[in-house]
Amino acid sequence: MTEERPERPAEVDGTAHLFRALGKQIKVLREQAGLSQRELGVAAHCGEDLISAIERGVRTPQPDFLERVDELLAARGVLKAAVEDVREAQSKARTRHPDWFRDYARAEAEAVALLDYSNQAIPGLLQTKDYARAIFTQRRPLLDEETIEKRVTDRLARQQIFERWPAPTFSYVLEEVVLQRPIGGRTVHAAQLRRLLHTGRMRTVELQVMPTDREEHPSMGGSFILLTPKGRQQVAYTEIYGHPRLITEPEEVRVFIDRYGIIRAQALSPRESLALIEKMLGEL
Repeated sequence: MTEERPERPAEVDGTAHLFRALGKQIKVLREQAGLSQRELGVAAHCGEDLISAIERGVRTPQPDFLERVDELLAARGVLKAAVEDVREAQSKARTRHPDWFRDYARAEAEAVALLDYSNQAIPGLLQTKDYARAIFTQRRPLLDEETIEKRVTDRLARQQIFERWPAPTFSYVLEEVVLQRPIGGRTVHAAQLRRLLHTGRMRTVELQVMPTDREEHPSMGGSFILLTPKGRQQVAYTEIYGHPRLITEPEEVRVFIDRYGIIRAQALSPRESLALIEKMLGEL
């Protein structure tokens, strides 16, 4: 069986190298300033985990972040000088996805709202680096190591959508079994649950769990996503066994909207869902 959907690597246009280089510069400047990642995060009005991810080159430093941090770290314009390069790299980043995924990636990057129902794995936007790597490593047919790393990098790059302001609104409904499946092993599983707790507590995110014991279910056909691109009508996206589909026909999209409404009503509330995830984490 051959690979039907080859990825275009992030390294083709040099964007990954740029972000890694900037991350290393920020780390050196931070350490010279005698600040911890947490202290810089507080000063820059962002999380410690974001500082860590930027320094490791797995998250894109946004232009406004570079401008703030340049002053905080007394970089004397070194980081500000990279702002235009970052903007250009971000525009190119959208084209690094494969042809089959590019339309969806463009719609996702411009979305003002995203509704996601998942029944097999944690959604890509919520995955940790190690969880994503485990997903791609276990894929059949097997992928080579270089392809795995490229796909992980590209997946994590999409997560910068959470850093936009004004931020999109996000709603996730995950099947309980998705949270129970220890993809990557106990350590990776625990870190992924912690990531879900962190993201689920964001003001722009509602995270719900669909209990396995529900006797009725409106979407046994598989996972799907509803997107509302800025200034455009809502669309739906499905991907099953290598067959992606971006749905734009209003009447067909309406079917998915109705299904999602029922799913949310049957799922646990966001507060109950976070409590369940905390309980699962405590039992590991």
